[in-house]
Amino acid sequence: MPGASTLRLVVVDDHPLFVRGLELLLPITTNGRAEVVASTGDAAAAAALVSNHCPDLALVDLHMPPPGGIRAVAAIRRTTPRVRVVAMSGSAEPGPAVEALRAGAEGFLPKTSEPEELLPPLLAILDGWAVLPAELLRTMLRPTRFAAVDLDGEERRLLRAIAAGRSTVDIAEELHVSERTVKRMTAALLRKLRVSNRAEAAALAGHSGILGE
Repeated sequence: MPGASTLRLVVVDDHPLFVRGLELLLPITTNGRAEVVASTGDAAAAAALVSNHCPDLALVDLHMPPPGGIRAVAAIRRTTPRVRVVAMSGSAEPGPAVEALRAGAEGFLPKTSEPEELLPPLLAILDGWAVLPAELLRTMLRPTRFAAVDLDGEERRLLRAIAAGRSTVDIAEELHVSERTVKRMTAALLRKLRVSNRAEAAALAGHSGILGE
């Protein structure tokens, strides 16, 4: 029987066979050190389930019907911030994984992982580490030069000004617009870049190489 140190998991995934496989194989492959205590295929019910069971970790599939896995990650983090969240996906596309990390996930694991391979990264995440597959990390660190974001000339000027630490007043003078317009343009630019504040926008600009263009 699992002891007091058993790692308790809640699984949020709408693929019953995958969930059932984890329920059956995790206790066996980890010598009773990990078990699934609850699961749901409804992303909207994820936060309540995690709150009710107070697991150590929540495994969340990112590709689920609305509201989707990323919103489930964010909801779990809001309602039970002590529970660490691990995003999972059967897709190699890095975009959803990055969004999940921004929503509060502490790690990402591919669903192709064998059950016997899961315990070390899960324990590392529980211990406060962020865990990512090497290929995903390389993709995240690779300069993008805004290949996925089409910025026009005015947006690039605005981004360079933000990265330079210019104030709203200074930017308004440079672009010959009102301060209110600068605030509106900045909010639109942040949404387009999928960042939450000016600091993240500046970091993205520096990482992409746009400042040297």
